[in-house]
Amino acid sequence: MKVQENVELLPYNTFGIKAKAKHFTTVGSIAEAQALLTSDLFRKEKHFFLGGGSNVLLTKDYDGLVVKVEMKGKDIVREDDDTVTLKVGAGENWHALVMHCVAQGWGGVENLSLIPGTSGAAPMQNIGAYGVEIKKNIFGVETLEIGSGNVVNFSNEACQFGYRESIFKHDAKDKFLISSITLTLTKRNHKYNISYGAIEETLKQNGVGTLSVKDISDAVIHIRQTKLPDPSRIGNAGSFFKNPSIHADLHDFLQKRYPSIPSYPAPDDLIKIPAAWLIEQCGWKGKRFDNIGVHEHQPLVLVNYGGGEGEKIWELAMNIQASVKEKFDIVLHPEVNVL
Repeated sequence: MKVQENVELLPYNTFGIKAKAKHFTTVGSIAEAQALLTSDLFRKEKHFFLGGGSNVLLTKDYDGLVVKVEMKGKDIVREDDDTVTLKVGAGENWHALVMHCVAQGWGGVENLSLIPGTSGAAPMQNIGAYGVEIKKNIFGVETLEIGSGNVVNFSNEACQFGYRESIFKHDAKDKFLISSITLTLTKRNHKYNISYGAIEETLKQNGVGTLSVKDISDAVIHIRQTKLPDPSRIGNAGSFFKNPSIHADLHDFLQKRYPSIPSYPAPDDLIKIPAAWLIEQCGWKGKRFDNIGVHEHQPLVLVNYGGGEGEKIWELAMNIQASVKEKFDIVLHPEVNVL
């Protein structure tokens, strides 16, 4: 285990924020991770596990240990005529994994194409896009218990998945390191989801007849590239806020005042409102403040045009949150981890 000191984190976060870690190390296997988790340094220092750095906003230097998770591997653990069960290391790039599955003709994650980050973050966030959430394909999650280093497996049910939520963000937060995930994917009789967003329209424009996993993946990639900024060109962490769910009485009140308000059914008799619509109605879309701002095409995405400070981006996020609360009486909750 090699531990570095005073390491610049700029290359490790998609927001492109300059900040330093007091200590920095990587783990590429369960053995390395177990050695770290039981070390004196780990016990003494506060710590943060970093995957692809696509869901984090650094507002200052990190006075502790940053651990970059780099466990790799894609192994078939079970297969029959209809399905394949794939075990994937937490450090595998998520989009590369999706492309691997698409190339094999395996269905289930094609709607999640081009989502930045690593596989280990997928169950933690219950990542989702275009009507699909990863919880539908998660068979299980392998973790290492912090402190003991013992392997602890979580079933799909034990993960307690919710909208952009899981047990790893609540009851199990800071108690486990995700080392791998296991996915169940379809080999035939795929159940496609093309009703959300512009997928169906894009497929028609492309003249697609009989659907394939690749067709849907290609459509999703096209839509995302058209609407969302490339983190390699403009610093961002994707959607900064979750889409809020509100009670029917508040929705009815808002609908009378704003007849065009979009909405979708949500669990527990709640109604989901797109955060992007709320932010745009408050006048934030395309606003720029020196070298940070709100993206011109997608107001849900806050951006760093270069040299921006994390603290300023967080201040912008809080101003957006306050304006939405004042105008709609709805509280937006950040999806991004703020350090």
